[in-house]
Amino acid sequence: MRILWVLALSILLMMPATAQEAMEQPWRASVTGQIEALRSADGETALSFAGAAFRARYQSDPQRFAQDVARSGYGPIGASRTHSFGTFRKLSPGVVLQEVELIDADGRVWEAVYQLADERDEGWRVQGVMLRSTPGLGI
Repeated sequence: MRILWVLALSILLMMPATAQEAMEQPWRASVTGQIEALRSADGETALSFAGAAFRARYQSDPQRFAQDVARSGYGPIGASRTHSFGTFRKLSPGVVLQEVELIDADGRVWEAVYQLADERDEGWRVQGVMLRSTPGLGI
């Protein structure tokens, strides 16, 4: 009987992780898409993953979006060679903060916090990013 309780408890403890993994997918795809576009200096694609305010501001010159991202201190995002996802926090049903770890070509580690919103008819879009370097080197 005790084994059944342990098994049942184990299954219950695994359920939130499974549900969480399913919920993570929509905004993770937007973050990954934008990072990959910035890595290849594709301003148009990078902008397509940005929020409506960014798209309106840069619609006439999407390449300038990628240039401004790099010039504004966010160059390590485009210069990263890998990224991985950390924890996330839902602020409301349509707004999430997602932690992302980036490793650049020199092995430096950067921590980013992406704010994303589920925009009507557009899906999850990046509203802003906070970026900071961290001590240590990545592998």
